[in-house]
Amino acid sequence: MATSLDTTESVGMPVPAPSIPGRSRRRSRPGTQLVVGAVLIALVALVALVSLVWTPYDPVATVASDRLQFPSAAHWFGTDRFGRDVFSAVMVGSQITLIVGFIAVGIAVIVGVPLGILAGMRPGRLGDVIMRGNDILLAFPGLLLAIVFGAVFGAGTVTAMVALGIGSIPAFARVARSGTLQVMKTDYVFAARAANRSEFRIALRHVLPNISGMIVVQCSVNFGIAVLAEAGLSFLGLGTMPPTPSWGRMLQESQQFLGSHDYLAIAPGIAIAVAVLGFNLLGDGLRDRFDPKMRSSR
Repeated sequence: MATSLDTTESVGMPVPAPSIPGRSRRRSRPGTQLVVGAVLIALVALVALVSLVWTPYDPVATVASDRLQFPSAAHWFGTDRFGRDVFSAVMVGSQITLIVGFIAVGIAVIVGVPLGILAGMRPGRLGDVIMRGNDILLAFPGLLLAIVFGAVFGAGTVTAMVALGIGSIPAFARVARSGTLQVMKTDYVFAARAANRSEFRIALRHVLPNISGMIVVQCSVNFGIAVLAEAGLSFLGLGTMPPTPSWGRMLQESQQFLGSHDYLAIAPGIAIAVAVLGFNLLGDGLRDRFDPKMRSSR
């Protein structure tokens, strides 16, 4: 006489797979990265928004009697060599960081994504020409391109944003082309072509929605790169110019006081680290969320 287990197996009902230790923990990691990254970015954005309407002190006002004061209740992050409040400068510096990131990534998306989609939908001679030009641009790192632009057109925030945006175009073009090549092999694209749909309509209705996840992930990653690059350019004197506060220039000005007034470097350094870490964690979390392999494993 067959047991209940034999009956279950004989009719083909699924038998639960044994749980693998640690699998649940691995599944929770992408969500954790996503949440932590979003919280850090929200913190930076909140500081930037608050600094638009309020700061403890005028970030560019110099007070000789308050110069080089250590952190206290009056000045939470201390003051610099000109008596300016470091906390207020860090708050206002977050505005420049976000603006540079948004504009640089926006330029890269507006130019790079259409080029990548076009190269993926026209893989022949046109696609090769686009990608070879993309490879030439890829040979110039964004930071090096920003230095060249600064030398030719003059240092400034606008120059840094444009140069970093142009330097990020190849990354978005490659991502968009890779995703487009996969989408163009699907049945619904074949059906759309059989129905005489235009290439523009196919790109807008089928290609772009299906590669949007990849583009969002690349945006988050490149935003962190832009934040770090802007800080590096300001450190070199090729980014945001005085008297506008900038985290990179605050680091540069703190060099001569290392060992005696370390707080001058710690405050902007932590701010840069928080912003870059937040965007990197967000990018990792979004990548795992949009990854089909991760979705199938859930």
